[in-house]
Amino acid sequence: MALARAALQELQLDTLRIIPTGNAWHKIRGLTPAVHRLVMAQLAFSALDKVVIDPRETQRSGASYTIDTLQELQSEFPGAQLFLIVGEDQAKALPSWHRWEEIPRLAIICVAARASVTGESVHFDALSNSPMEIRLLEMPPIPASATEIRHAVANRQNVAPLVFEPVARYIEHHHLYQTS
Repeated sequence: MALARAALQELQLDTLRIIPTGNAWHKIRGLTPAVHRLVMAQLAFSALDKVVIDPRETQRSGASYTIDTLQELQSEFPGAQLFLIVGEDQAKALPSWHRWEEIPRLAIICVAARASVTGESVHFDALSNSPMEIRLLEMPPIPASATEIRHAVANRQNVAPLVFEPVARYIEHHHLYQTS
């Protein structure tokens, strides 16, 4: 939610599309079924104006690639300036993405520069030698990552302080991220 708010404000977006990944070619662990990820996204972002939950990647068969999504969006919204908003971890991995060199022709890459929990600004420079346009989005300190939240759920810890209450209830009700 913090990233969504920062992107809407800093980039002056008309619409922010939250696009849960489909069949992620780069993930070693299995993903939570798409239906759950879509519902949790809706629960998390429903109160935020200008946000659309876009299921397109979850509806594709086979591997899901960002370049395909950007090409679809460009066709649907000709003339629109597209922004690809990613976290630092994904930005650092960008050179491993499928057809990654084509992405800057379709969208401006925006990297969420997370502040540390101490409030210290983190300097992102993984792609500083690249000719592509990169924008940094300033983020407030965030106490936990998605990986840490999944780990807390697996260990039966309360995650309500880390995620929106409706999302925490949904996770608990559907027994998501729990080991057997």
